Amino acid sequence: MTLKASLAAALALVLCASFGLAQERSSKQQMATKGSQSAKLKKTKKAQALPAGVELLADLEYAEPQGKPLLLDLYRPEQFEGPLPVIVFIHGGGWKQGSKATARKMAWIVPHGFALASINYRLIGEGKWPDQINDCYSAVRWLRENAETYQLDPAHMGCWGTSAGGHLAALLGTRSCPEEETTSSRVQAVCDWFGPSELLTMPPNTLGKGRTEKDIANSNGAKLLGATVRDVPELAKDASALDQVTEDDPPFLIMHGEDDPGVPPAQSEKLHAKLVEAGVPSKLVMIPGAGHGGKEFMTDAVQQEVIHFFESYLKPAHKSQ
Repeated sequence: MTLKASLAAALALVLCASFGLAQERSSKQQMATKGSQSAKLKKTKKAQALPAGVELLADLEYAEPQGKPLLLDLYRPEQFEGPLPVIVFIHGGGWKQGSKATARKMAWIVPHGFALASINYRLIGEGKWPDQINDCYSAVRWLRENAETYQLDPAHMGCWGTSAGGHLAALLGTRSCPEEETTSSRVQAVCDWFGPSELLTMPPNTLGKGRTEKDIANSNGAKLLGATVRDVPELAKDASALDQVTEDDPPFLIMHGEDDPGVPPAQSEKLHAKLVEAGVPSKLVMIPGAGHGGKEFMTDAVQQEVIHFFESYLKPAHKSQ
């Protein structure tokens, strides 16, 4: 074999080996890509799971404070007649985390003839009090102003929140609406799940049980207000539904776990008592064995309480209790 022939044979072997390696690499990459796409598809399908008969209009911009777009997700029945009563859902998370996506777990109420509008609002670090409640007002106004577009009933709007969202929902029902607004942000019914109602007495904001001055200064309440509740007591009252109750507030359904370690049940008990004293229709449901949320709040009995409450006060065909 000549030198040239030997070199050609060697080159052919190298090329074959390289081609084989490239094919193997390409095959592995394709498998990895397919695996990645499959995982992504599964993840997307899981995220998009909704109750049967429910449609989602996602990421509707309702306000843009300080150049930051605020979005809401609107859940509606796939088939319905006439304008829908609206429930504004406000997520929890200690005012520092969480998102409108939480409402996917609450969309079970939609097939009962409601629109559910789940909102994002400015969190700690993005704004301080009263930015959070102002965002809630803005969402209610936007929904009223766009009621015809989305087939909503502007005269029958309620709100529902959990934990920090329950705190904001209760304030949406009790705190005075902004004087300058031309479209009302008033709601006709409030469902408050284990929300703080009095910041001045909330444990993270007070001394005791091993809490130090540093702990109080680093509490979510202090971060929400921009100072400790003791340093800004009037601002703390402005952010407390207990201090805002009047006789013309809308009906309330308050639900709280008997064993809640995060928000003491007394926060809901005091708010309920204050509402009743003012002549406001209010029902307090204490849930045995429940902590701060959890599976105890997802039972048929709890769901029926919520459905019955909103049907009673948001559907014209139902008489208020």
